[in-house]
Amino acid sequence: QVQLVESGGGLVQPGGSLRLSCAASRNIYNIYTMGWYHQAAGKQRELVATITSAGITNYADSVKGRFTISRDNAKSTVYLQMNSLKPEDTAVYYCNAYWVGINLWGKGTLVTVSS
Repeated sequence: QVQLVESGGGLVQPGGSLRLSCAASRNIYNIYTMGWYHQAAGKQRELVATITSAGITNYADSVKGRFTISRDNAKSTVYLQMNSLKPEDTAVYYCNAYWVGINLWGKGTLVTVSS
């Protein structure tokens, strides 16, 4: 059984930076899409950013220019560099991986942006 394990969440001040990582518990061949989603208290989970195996990226409008998604296919790992953080970024961030017949989610890592 493979799992996605997120790390890097925590408490940061507005304007600060954080780097999230998500690694599969074992290497997975040809994951099609990896991405990050977040869910704030009382709200639905929503897309933050995705990246395909070819390196094509997609970002929510709210994070464009501030967040950067990247991946290391050899390590089955995806990263999210978060800069210029705002209080409204506060949420649980979930890692996602999609490939043939499988849609896998991590358990989430909490990001809190507060002074």
